[in-house]
Formats: sequence, structure tokens, C-alpha cells
Amino acid sequence: MASKLHQLKSKATQVSQIVAKHGTAYYRQLLEENKQYIKEPPTVETCNLLAKQLFYTRLASIPYRYESFGKELDYFKHLWKNRQELKVEDVGIAALFGLECYAWFCAGEIVGRGFTITGYYV
Repeated sequence: MASKLHQLKSKATQVSQIVAKHGTAYYRQLLEENKQYIKEPPTVETCNLLAKQLFYTRLASIPYRYESFGKELDYFKHLWKNRQELKVEDVGIAALFGLECYAWFCAGEIVGRGFTITGYYV
């Protein structure tokens, strides 16, 4: 146990030295490559303004999203009415999509329980 702690400490020291040596250059390079996304002047007030703009823009997009959802729902209702005309490929794709959703749900449950299968901590 002590040897593992010593290894972890030495790795952390190495990483901190690398970050101290190259971190500033990486930071400057990152800002330079993405300067078209930086709003001038980069102040707290500008950040607050952008946050409010993002919030209210997303709030204003709710009716359009609701309309899109309604169209998709109508499409699935139409498919369900005409389910006899469905091809095997379409049913297979829908089944794989459902299976993927279920798998993501199961993975989320396992992560939520702290990566334990049974839910009990050992």
C-alpha cells in the first residue's frame, strides 16, 4: 500500500512539473487557435451578458423544439398505423436503437450506484 502511495505521489509530481513547464504555452496556443470565439472585452460583465443571452435564447427556442417534437410524434403515429408496410430493415434499426437506449440506461444505473453491479458497497 505504501509503495502504491509513493508511486502515485511521484507520478503526481511529474505531472505537475510538466504542467508547470508547458502549461502556459498550451494555454496561449489554445487561446490563439480559438480567438474567433472570444468576446471582447473578456470581463465578468461580458460573461454575465453572454450567459443571459444563452439562457433566454434557449428559452425562446422551446416552442420550436415542441413543434419539432410534435412532428416527430406524428411521424411515428403514421408509422404505427401503417406498420404492416414496414420493412425488416426499419424494424431492425428501431430494435437496435431501443437496445442501445436500454444499454445506456443500465450503464447509467451502474454509474449512479458507484460502479457496483448489485448496489451494495463492498
